[in-house]
Amino acid sequence: MVTLTGRVEKAVKPVVRWGLLHGLPRVALLTAARRGDLQARLFAASGSAAGLDGLFAEIRGRGPLHRGAFSYLTASHATVKEVLSSNDFRSGIAPESNRLPGRLADWSAGEFIHPVAPPSLLVTEPPDHTRYRRLVTRVFTVRAVENLRGRVEEIANELLDTIDPAGPADLVETYCGLLPVTVIAEILGVPPQDREQVLRLGAAAAPSLDMGLPWRQFRAVEAALAAFDAWLTGHLDRLRTDPGDDLLSQLVAAREDGVGLDDRELRATAGLVLAAGFETTVNLLGNGVALLHDHPDQLGVLADDPACWPNAVDEILRLDPPVLLTGRTCRQDTEVAGVPVPKGALVTTILAAANRDPAVFTDPDRFDVRRENAREHIAFSAGRHYCLGAALARMEGEVGLRTLFARHPKLRRLPGATRRGTRILRGFERLPVRLDG
Repeated sequence: MVTLTGRVEKAVKPVVRWGLLHGLPRVALLTAARRGDLQARLFAASGSAAGLDGLFAEIRGRGPLHRGAFSYLTASHATVKEVLSSNDFRSGIAPESNRLPGRLADWSAGEFIHPVAPPSLLVTEPPDHTRYRRLVTRVFTVRAVENLRGRVEEIANELLDTIDPAGPADLVETYCGLLPVTVIAEILGVPPQDREQVLRLGAAAAPSLDMGLPWRQFRAVEAALAAFDAWLTGHLDRLRTDPGDDLLSQLVAAREDGVGLDDRELRATAGLVLAAGFETTVNLLGNGVALLHDHPDQLGVLADDPACWPNAVDEILRLDPPVLLTGRTCRQDTEVAGVPVPKGALVTTILAAANRDPAVFTDPDRFDVRRENAREHIAFSAGRHYCLGAALARMEGEVGLRTLFARHPKLRRLPGATRRGTRILRGFERLPVRLDG
């Protein structure tokens, strides 16, 4: 039976979590934004549909590494790669446990798995990160992904068969969301009857990567994370008693020197692979539809030369990446791009800005499916945290977009498209179209 003290503690912990991660940072950032701080202005602008290009240029104009009020900022392609690949930095921006904010964060942590809290792959470092990553890389090899290509084409066509080409349709709901969730669900052994729930919970939990959430949204996100964790726990229990040949069954049984993942590590790794397997690809497909529709000349290039499709996907990832930015914490006093960075400092690496660095990409704001160095983008991060599913995402983007436009070359966007309100993940929440034009 829960004691009165236990009830109070249970009620207080979410308030403390929200205050540390969202409430206080939100007030500080919005106040600083009004004073012109670039980090704070990036925070204020990134949750809206407004373009960020001007802000990227302003940040880049301050040099390769700019010190803001809350963190260092970089829009430089070279500097972003350096920070993401350096052993002087660790992933994540959690406060240190030996200080009061860190102790409060540890005390108030939720029981459910959070994507930016240990033991998530996103924020662990070697040796744990190496061990987790090694267990899941086998399914995402280039050869394994190419073996899935035929099935992805089948799924894409099956989904398009269900959409009335003469009527309005929201492509995010009917195609861009369902294609990647169906693919990753089949890879991970998720039963067909659970896939809609997984997609819904993943979308609801997507803002968990953001900072500065309002209280009501924070509670909704935590409820979605808890529900997803409960579903995942039950799914893993089923796989323990009735394993298949899917990746999650392999993770449950995997052993290294006789030791497997403990329950929390297993849930964190399995949950991240599952959610990341469709959340960012939803954005890639939606962003790609919008770019190709708005640039019919480039769609014409692809119609004339289908061999350009893989490069077109990389150009979409470069120009409108699914992830805006990521953060790193300095582990020791160091220097980046000639700028001293002290231990404990935060560095915000703006992936979307690095992808438009004129030092690397000629005429960087131009959409060009034949761009020779499009693949040099950093949309999948870099270094030891380079995206595990990059090959799968590229293949799904290519097959999904090529199949859509091959069947419906006269596709037309309709009024009512809306961008997601998330700050880290960038994509469409609604994308109304008419397939027959």
